[in-house]
Amino acid sequence: MKEKHETVYVKADRNSVCTNPQIKIMDVMSVQCADPAICAGIKNKTLYTFKKENTSKKKRIEVFSILNVIDLILADYPDVEVVSYGEQDFVVEYVQMPLSPKWVEICKVVLLCVVIFFGSAFTIMAFNNDVSVGEVFDRFYRQIMGVDKPNVTEIEIFYCLGLAVGILVFFNHVGKKKITSDPTPIQVEMRKYEQDVDTTFIENAGRRGHEHDVD
Repeated sequence: MKEKHETVYVKADRNSVCTNPQIKIMDVMSVQCADPAICAGIKNKTLYTFKKENTSKKKRIEVFSILNVIDLILADYPDVEVVSYGEQDFVVEYVQMPLSPKWVEICKVVLLCVVIFFGSAFTIMAFNNDVSVGEVFDRFYRQIMGVDKPNVTEIEIFYCLGLAVGILVFFNHVGKKKITSDPTPIQVEMRKYEQDVDTTFIENAGRRGHEHDVD
């Protein structure tokens, strides 16, 4: 048996997004080897090429097994030993560059902001109505001041200010800046959602036989 004289270390990410239809190994995983020539050759090896399709879909997804990558590497470098430290199955997303004009994207962002603003306002008002915040304020003001509460008092003003500050602190975000270096709750939930979606893609591809694996 011929001794393996080089070791190649590969580490695949769970999900990779590419804008070029020709996917190379270096686009979806890290490659490390003591021999620079072998390392460069493996990195530039084509893993998969997305075919051009007459479709409106801007995103296409393929699922790969790390064994498929190892098989491709050994086909060109049969004397190397491949060691994987990353994911055993991973997802590759091919996203076509948006063809719509910039003003269309701006209009979408503005429309989304308006919907979120009014949706959030309605949710807050519905919550205040459900828990009878107005009645609580009326009773609290009457107990403290001894008279009926006017329509607008310091209680409503500071309640609105406190609500806004609480939202900013909870979501840890002010515009493009973060208050602390910790990930925001939205980022945490999005990562969980992405992991669940990737797991579903991988399992469905395996069951349907659509995963790129060794024969």
